[in-house]
Amino acid sequence: MAAATAEHTNPIDLDRLLRLRLVVARVGEMDNARWWNTKGQLGRIGAITLRRGFPRTHGFAQARAVFAVAAHRCAELFDPPRSMTLWKLPAVIEESFEARWSQWLDDSESWRPFFAQVAELKSTDLAASLESWGLVNAEALTECRRLKLSGGAPALQIPSVGGLSDELVTQLALGFSRSEPAGPVIPYALGEAQD
Repeated sequence: MAAATAEHTNPIDLDRLLRLRLVVARVGEMDNARWWNTKGQLGRIGAITLRRGFPRTHGFAQARAVFAVAAHRCAELFDPPRSMTLWKLPAVIEESFEARWSQWLDDSESWRPFFAQVAELKSTDLAASLESWGLVNAEALTECRRLKLSGGAPALQIPSVGGLSDELVTQLALGFSRSEPAGPVIPYALGEAQD
């Protein structure tokens, strides 16, 4: 019952959140932008490694591993209290995301083309990658470029005016485009996140 309530009040498109997380996670791997310590886990190497144990759902197993590493790395670099990141959203969103996971696994065949595209991604240009998949538009790109990097910390504060929304989550993902290879900038917004 709690999952249904969380799902009902959820202001975020969870399928879109999964796509955003997948693209950011893949770009950040060691064989691309080198933001976190996974190498090709969301690429062909990861698929070959996990396909034997998870023939139908290996893409989701790959994703879970890289999401955990990316979340840990970002928290190591910059984790102010009462903030949200792409990897640390409010508990109701994270609970809804977890609840949706089993549906995605049941429907893994329809996700296979997206995972295959992500596996082929060889780029450090996150903005172009997100734009090519229709996950960001020109307005979001312009808004992200206008934001100032935080002084003294590898961070980019995303204004959370209007509260949690798909637009805010998009900026939390797109904000990683302000990073350098091997030098991630952690996009964050002030607000209540999971603890």
